This record gives sequence, C-alpha cells and structure tokens, in this order.
Amino acid sequence: MREHPARERAALLLLLAAAALLPFLATALGSPATVPLASRIVIYGIAAASLNLILGHGGLVSFGHAAFYGLGGYTVGILYAHLAPGDPFLGLIPGSNQLAVTLPAALLVGGLGAAAIGALSLRTSGVQFIMITLAFAQMLYFLFASLSAYGGDDGLSVRRPNLLGPLNLRDPATMYWVALGALALWLAFQRRLVRSRFGRVLEGIRQNEARVVASGIRPYPYKLAAFVIAGMGAALAGALMVNAMRFVSPDMLHWTKSGELMVMVILGGIGTLLGPVLGALALVVLETGLTALTENWQVVLGPILVVVVLFSQGGLAALFRRRPASDAPGAAGGRLPRLLSWRRRHG
Repeated sequence: MREHPARERAALLLLLAAAALLPFLATALGSPATVPLASRIVIYGIAAASLNLILGHGGLVSFGHAAFYGLGGYTVGILYAHLAPGDPFLGLIPGSNQLAVTLPAALLVGGLGAAAIGALSLRTSGVQFIMITLAFAQMLYFLFASLSAYGGDDGLSVRRPNLLGPLNLRDPATMYWVALGALALWLAFQRRLVRSRFGRVLEGIRQNEARVVASGIRPYPYKLAAFVIAGMGAALAGALMVNAMRFVSPDMLHWTKSGELMVMVILGGIGTLLGPVLGALALVVLETGLTALTENWQVVLGPILVVVVLFSQGGLAALFRRRPASDAPGAAGGRLPRLLSWRRRHG
C-alpha cells in the first residue's frame, strides 16, 4: 500500500479544524468541563509525540522523559514566583509571566537538560540506558521536592496563567486553542523531521545500528540531537500544562509520569504521527471515566490496556490507517536500504 502525502496532509488539516470547533460544541451541549479536559489531552499529546520521536523512530526506550516535562513546568513556575517580589532568579534572571518569554525559556532549559543527560546516557544501550535515564529523572524529582522555596513536595501555585498579548489564557477555550496550535506546529515539525535525511538515519539506527556504522555514519550525534529535540518537546508540554492547571509539582518529574507517556505512545501506535495523540486521548478519557466509577480504577484500566495492545496490532492508529510494511517499526528492508544506497551515491 502506497502512501499519499497530500491525502494524509488534508486529513490532518480536517482533523485539526474539527478539533478547533470543540469549545463551540461543548458550549452548545452545556458541557464546559470538556474544554479543560481536552486541553490536558492536547498537551499530553505533545509530550507523548516528543517521546515517540526517540522511542518510535530512534528505538531509545527512555524512562526519564518526565524529567524534561517537569523542567519545562518548573521554568514557568519559578519565573512566575520571582515576578511579584522582583527578586531575580539566581540574582540574574528576572521573573516573567509573559508566555513569549517563559515558553522559549522552557524550551531552552528542557533542551539543555536533555543535552546533559543524553550526552552521558546515550553512551550506554539497552537496560543500562533505561536505568540511567530513570536515575537522572529521579535525581531531578528529589531535587525539586527538596526546594522548599518553590513549595517542595507540595508544589508551587501559579495563580494566573502567563500573558500572551491580548489573549486571555484564563479562558479555557483560549487556553485550548493555544495548546492545539502548539500541537499542530509540533506535529508538522516532527513530520518533516522524520521524513528528512536525519529521520532516515534515525530509522536506520533503530533498525540496524551496526549497518549504519558500517556505512560510515556515526550514530551518537544523531541520537543525541533527537534526544535534545524530544526533551524540548516535553518541556513545551510541561510549560503549557502549568499554564492550563496553574500548578506545578515534583510529580511532573516522577518516573510514573514517564510510564504514562510511554503507555500513550504504545497504546496509540509506536512510530506513527497521530498515534501518541490518540493514545493520550484514550488514556485520559479512560482515567477520567473510570475514576468517576470506582476508586480502584487502575484495576480496571490495566486489563483494558492489555486487550487494546494485544488486539489492535500497532495501536489505535492502525485502526484508522494501515501503514506500509516497509515503514512499520521493525520491518525488514524499508528505509534502511534506501538510506545506505543514498550514502553510497553521495559519499
């Protein structure tokens, strides 16, 4: 089955247009609580999609992705905490509640954190890589839990969301549209990235790293670059989530949050564009619905996730579009031979 990029692009645009109408539909149906819930789903979709870049396309199983999600959230919270007293952070960085300032700051902090952690952890592989990313995430978790100046275990309240020009982010619909726009931009960026030569190299590393090395390509810089980009995506999601929830806590950095993001990716479809978003939608809706029914909702959620993963054959995304076998994760052939032939032609 051949891919149809134009048709896929049109379907994505129609889907985003339909999603943009959700606040109007929620108002018409008298269900205003749907909009904040949808904002959470969209923001989790960004975080899960960023994890999918290294998990689905690079084969890097990271249990520390929540570290960058939390770093983005704490960047917004700390800058807000230093705004009112006028006391610069570390005596150098003034506080701010402008989204045009805090969002790039969160991306920068998330990228630097991912560069530092990735530079060390990517020198390992397999179980060692999983454990070292988990260890770094837990180190940051305990660090922020010990910072009493920023709430410690209790977290830090952001009483007012950041300002974005004339937009009122206190309005749930406006916050949702901002988050949806960020998701659209991230998915468009990631789509172009994975279809570029960089993405082909990353896929080749996932399929057979030894063959990529034999072709004269050093995998480490590509894996580190992907790790940093994924960390920035998670930080973007964390910054948006703090604005939506008006609260940041060390729980954002806990390894269980990394596990949730991984479940979203697997549930939606590893290596697919919309799979992580579908996984975020399914997981948040299931959690919300089951929580209203029983306190032991995890006991019910577990078997549901097992059934979906076992019988969906590629996650929820496979229910909407069958991908070519050559592009499926783990498929023989596919992009790796094309990458190596490109390398032979161009040196």
